[in-house]
Formats: sequence, structure tokens, C-alpha cells
Amino acid sequence: MARSLTRRGTTAALTVLMAAALGAAGAGASSADTAAPQTRQIASSVLGSDYKITLTALRSTEDEYAASVRLQVYTQSGGVWKESDRVTVGDVDGWFWYPLTGKGAVCEFSTASMEPAPLTVSLLRTPSLGCSEPAAYVVKEGRVYAG
Repeated sequence: MARSLTRRGTTAALTVLMAAALGAAGAGASSADTAAPQTRQIASSVLGSDYKITLTALRSTEDEYAASVRLQVYTQSGGVWKESDRVTVGDVDGWFWYPLTGKGAVCEFSTASMEPAPLTVSLLRTPSLGCSEPAAYVVKEGRVYAG
């Protein structure tokens, strides 16, 4: 009888340890899934004191090789740059992370300090495919519009 109780106690202890380990693993996996995507600023331009424009690559959380590109416009308020608008350049996860964050990723990023401010973006798709067609935008009163 004592042997049976010892075996049950050992089995119960192992079951508790397994449950604790699986719970910890599950908690780690769920926090990893909700983590912010990896980002890298790939271009930036300041147009006088009117606008600051940035291009940021965002690594996909679904596919390690895919990325999106975020174009952000900032306006100055009280001497501090505050985001006034943002758009996605191309399709969500429509770029490749490594070419986009490597050397020569920005083929064209042109801006002009006028109102409305014209903006052109062309990015490296892959080294073999070359650069994307230029995408034209206009920044007017802190908002981004397709050009």
C-alpha cells in the first residue's frame, strides 16, 4: 500500500510539474505573438520647420522574410515633432525584409519644401528585380494623399 501511495504521489508531482512547464511555455508563446514587430527607419527628410517625413520598414509577424513600409508625416507643435498622418507604401507585407533593410534599399526618396509638398518613393524589391516603380504622394496640411 505504501508503494502505491508513493507511486501516486510521484505521478501527481510529475503532472503538476508538466502543467506548470506547459503553462509557462504557453505564456511565453502568447507574449511573443503580441510583441511589436521589428522596425528599421530606412529614410528621413525634414522640410524646414513644416514637416518631417520618415520611411520605416516593419518586419512581418507572419513571415520572417516579408515586410511593410510605413510613411509617416510629422508636424511641429510646441517645438516637438508630432505624427500627423501615416500610410503604407505598397501592400502590407508586400516587400522583402532583407533587401529593404540592406544597402541600396532606397532607390528614390525625394521631397520638396512647398505646400502641397510632393513626395516620391521607390524602393528595392530584390537585387535581381531592381527598384519598384516610383510612388507619388502629396503632403498637404500634414496629411498624405496619393499623387
